[in-house]
Amino acid sequence: MNFNSLPLKSFRVLLFPIALIYALVIIIRNFLYDHGMMRSDKFNLPIIGVGNLAVGGTGKSPMVEYLVNCLMKEFKLATLSRGYKRKTRGYVLANATTTALEIGDEPMQFHLKFSKIAVAAGEQRAEAIPQLLYDRPDTDVIILDDAFQHRAVQAGLNILLTDYSNLFTRDFFLPTGDLRDQRRSYKRADIIVVTKCSTGMQEREKNNLIAEIKPFPHQKIFFSTIQYGQPYHIITREACALHKDMEVLLICGIANPEPLKRWLTQTVQSYEVITYSDHYIFTIDDLKEMLKRFSKVDAQEKIMITTEKDAVRLAKFEHELKEVPLFVLPIETIFLFNEGRQFDAAVAGFIRNFKANA
Repeated sequence: MNFNSLPLKSFRVLLFPIALIYALVIIIRNFLYDHGMMRSDKFNLPIIGVGNLAVGGTGKSPMVEYLVNCLMKEFKLATLSRGYKRKTRGYVLANATTTALEIGDEPMQFHLKFSKIAVAAGEQRAEAIPQLLYDRPDTDVIILDDAFQHRAVQAGLNILLTDYSNLFTRDFFLPTGDLRDQRRSYKRADIIVVTKCSTGMQEREKNNLIAEIKPFPHQKIFFSTIQYGQPYHIITREACALHKDMEVLLICGIANPEPLKRWLTQTVQSYEVITYSDHYIFTIDDLKEMLKRFSKVDAQEKIMITTEKDAVRLAKFEHELKEVPLFVLPIETIFLFNEGRQFDAAVAGFIRNFKANA
């Protein structure tokens, strides 16, 4: 289980009775879906679901972006997310004036990166999909973000992500562990991706993990890592080269910042971090605190770095940040063992076969 400290681990173990109650609710819910007593809608177009069995931090957003980059040249794409912590409710389709508060930080990130695809949010996906298709009738494929455990819509291709450092096989139900679904629900996946692996993973470890996960014959399993790109200024987009003599103040409000911290340890002289909760909505007072902390960093070469997801929630301070050295660190999914093309072919093949048989 992915515990950050011994006190937190001890506290979560004390919540074991609550975890058992939560487990019972999830087991009953899955039973009702499996036996048709709860409705799961199907749609007559290819739908790809991306999700996990645990809460946060498995790399869903980089995977959605990978899929968009892989498919957008051949197909008319749309993404549909819940829009967690947005200030609106119901179905919202991103447009030129949309903000993260209206659609959520991750959908806003997709919208800024891929302006030519449809990006929407809606808590009730079964209701949002018809509205999305009404607004964008030329849509070929819908990618559902964070959808594996939300079974109201039946995706044609389910991609299940599990973090290398916190595999679902070693986890337990919330709040003692991080699972929000049964381990056995992995059988519903068509593709399993072990994310955030070490770039130096060997075949022996890969085979040991496959043996531990025990994929079914119909399932394909892949291993991926996160690759960090060159930081760019949050407002001007000017690039910045990191080096070993640099001091960094990290502004971080994501579910699992540990891989980023390890990368910074290897890349710069040292760093300090201001940590916020996942999807945190920044205030002007938060910004003032960041700048105050940054002014106290005693180094000749120093910058502030934040994640792409945090950046869309900080961009509202455009005027205040224009002259501040706050840079955004992009990331992307990279498949190990030269299996990226196999993954691409599996996803594109699903879409082509669906359309051929429609």
